[in-house]
Amino acid sequence: MHITNIISQCFGKFAKTQFPPFIQRVINAGYVKFLGLNMSEFKHPRYYKSLNDLFTRKLEINREIVSAENEFISPTDSFITECGQIKEDTALQIKGMEYSVEELLTFYCTDNFSKVKEGSFMNFYLSPKDYHRYHSPCDFELKKLIHVPGKLYPVNLKYLNKELDLFVQNERVILECIDTNGKLFYMVFVGALNVGQMVFEFEPKVETNIDTAEIKVYEYEDIKIDKADCLGYFKMGSTVVMLWEEDAVEIESLLNEDVRFGQKIATFK
Repeated sequence: MHITNIISQCFGKFAKTQFPPFIQRVINAGYVKFLGLNMSEFKHPRYYKSLNDLFTRKLEINREIVSAENEFISPTDSFITECGQIKEDTALQIKGMEYSVEELLTFYCTDNFSKVKEGSFMNFYLSPKDYHRYHSPCDFELKKLIHVPGKLYPVNLKYLNKELDLFVQNERVILECIDTNGKLFYMVFVGALNVGQMVFEFEPKVETNIDTAEIKVYEYEDIKIDKADCLGYFKMGSTVVMLWEEDAVEIESLLNEDVRFGQKIATFK
């Protein structure tokens, strides 16, 4: 097991511990103040029984969601570190740092790789202060989930600029999806340092950050997920990569911008 996994497991144990109420309130209040969390859409920090509860907090006020059927919405509150066109299998983790989309998706996606190797991509970085739940960007049918164990390097801007193939090295969960136009897209959830777990509410069998090297694949029939549905959550911040089939969408120009779950990120072609 890599040192980053061990560190993340230790932090995960601390984050899920429910301390006596007074101590927990101090921890929660300190975390909110130190990171500058905006809690206006959530319960007061004192109501969360552990740091994990605070990290994975649910929205208490409904977000305004772009409802147009021909538009993708952001699955997360995050910062767009890169976006654009995939060129002959190559996408960017950040300017000047390339990675292979085929390696990211693994050979379990080989049958469909030709559809996305010249498609579009967008990278969503969730900082520790962000809302940590991830949602469906459109109505879609889920075809496959692939869990790929790996390292847990940080995915902040510093590491994106210095660690080659960071997304390919790190643990990740890949969702293979078909939109209402019959077009393919992938959502890749990338683990990171201190992400004790990535949770998927529709697939409780997925266990991340455990001592295993085995890739696990789950295939589905007739699982349809509605736009804005909650898919799951990160325990701490991380990254989501979206990859679209060639000529499937027109992505918005959002490079180096903050986005919020629910806002428009792409339009069906």
